[in-house]
Amino acid sequence: MIDTVLFDMGGTLEDIYTDDASREESAREVLRILREKGIAVDMDVPTAVKKLADGWDRYAAYRGPTNRELKPEEIWGCYVLTEFGLDFETVKPFAEELAHMWEVTYYHRSLRPGVPEMLEGLKGMGMKLGVISNTASLYQVFWILKEYGIRDYFQDVTLSSVTGYRKPDPNIFLVSLNQVQSDPSTCAYVGDTFSRDVIGPQNVGFAVTFHIHSHLTKSRDKDVPKDVKATYSISDISEVYTILRDQAIRDQAG
Repeated sequence: MIDTVLFDMGGTLEDIYTDDASREESAREVLRILREKGIAVDMDVPTAVKKLADGWDRYAAYRGPTNRELKPEEIWGCYVLTEFGLDFETVKPFAEELAHMWEVTYYHRSLRPGVPEMLEGLKGMGMKLGVISNTASLYQVFWILKEYGIRDYFQDVTLSSVTGYRKPDPNIFLVSLNQVQSDPSTCAYVGDTFSRDVIGPQNVGFAVTFHIHSHLTKSRDKDVPKDVKATYSISDISEVYTILRDQAIRDQAG
């Protein structure tokens, strides 16, 4: 019987996407933060957008094959801002400020409709709840969960920026399972990508996986084999509660 439900964050609990406006605004904010720190950068916004994209591509080339997440000061000081002429020691004091700003500015974010009601239903069933998120910020996920008014539903929030492991690496799931004191055989995982949120928990032995489509699904699942399937493919987040509720009723009936 399922007693624990763990969730992805971006694309699952929240809708998330980028566009030209958010890319330009995040570049503008990087330049603002650098100026505030007394770092003169002679660069216009379009140039900054390109250099930042190139920097993130370099970091993606590192983390992709390894499923490792570096700390904010390493990401920004060794990859993202190297073309700005900056290095690790210069960036380290304000790296988390950059990381947090980037997560809340580069992406448009909004709580997925129905999430509070779904969480309340699962809580009423006595489920342990948690979040496992790939993120380059140490604190942004905690902050935005609080902003959405749903932080208190979760017994644990496990982040790649803290563990050093990115989904689908098994270790990030094992850290979360240890934190909530649950066995994977009694756990369900809910996410929007097959590459991270279905393959990852299935490899660790989760009993159930839910897949829900998001703006990010297509771009992140380009290389996923077609035979990879979730236990349930859902179109509305409320289905997590209704499916698990109905399954629990059947189990009790016997």
